[in-house]
Amino acid sequence: MSEGLATIAEVLASAIDQLQTLSPTARLDAELLVAGCLEQSRSFLVSHAGEALSPQTCERIARAVGRRKQGEPVAYILGLKEFWSLELEVDRRVLIPRPETERLVEFALEVLPSEGHSKVLDLGTGSGAVALAIAHERPAARIMATDILPEAITVACRNAERLELGNVTFLVGDCYEPVGAMHFDLIVSNPPYVAADDPALASPELRAEPRGALVPGPTGLEAIERIVARAREHLRPGGWLALEHGARQGKAVAALLSRAGFSTIRSLNDLAGHDRVSAGRL
Repeated sequence: MSEGLATIAEVLASAIDQLQTLSPTARLDAELLVAGCLEQSRSFLVSHAGEALSPQTCERIARAVGRRKQGEPVAYILGLKEFWSLELEVDRRVLIPRPETERLVEFALEVLPSEGHSKVLDLGTGSGAVALAIAHERPAARIMATDILPEAITVACRNAERLELGNVTFLVGDCYEPVGAMHFDLIVSNPPYVAADDPALASPELRAEPRGALVPGPTGLEAIERIVARAREHLRPGGWLALEHGARQGKAVAALLSRAGFSTIRSLNDLAGHDRVSAGRL
């Protein structure tokens, strides 16, 4: 160790201490920020704990920790978020992919054949997380993904290029509008579903994310209602519609699917045991 220079262990300990009162995952946040600033893995922090860091590197880490102390999500600070073992670029133009959304991908892979040219539509794709995860696991499938925000499609296209996934097409437009009269074997969506008066919206992290990707209207069900209402127009016979939704919205979404004529309605729990994905078959 060079005399007078802080080590990785010391910088990490300082970061954890500064974040303790902000985040219940202070250690994880600190490890991700320090490792990200070093462009290394978290395991590197342990194996090189005594390594001295330059003043410039310490300052870079201090700036990142300072942003986290202001409530900015770690993913936006680093510009990266892992989803389905894929490293995605994210920024304030798109919602940060969350682990519970992987349940939507799991369902898609369950109903899509491992081979064959299935057609999939992802509505409100954001960073492209769901579409790209499906494309990665089903290279023979053709995935189309839409988003009303051109800036979100820009992010999604960059992620597709970085991951070298050529079986996804991203289109700008509202809901089904960009796909015309096309039909699909599976439609998936992680739409906005947070009610406008939900107190969780006051948290610093959610305030940092695009509100339009979180809140569709007063009840939180408005986007889901629109998707369900027109899904039959775009599904092949036997096709599935699968929707992520809030933990208390499962019964309401199942009822919407039933009224729209879907059968074999399924509800899938996330790792916390909450209703997270509802699906119906045409």
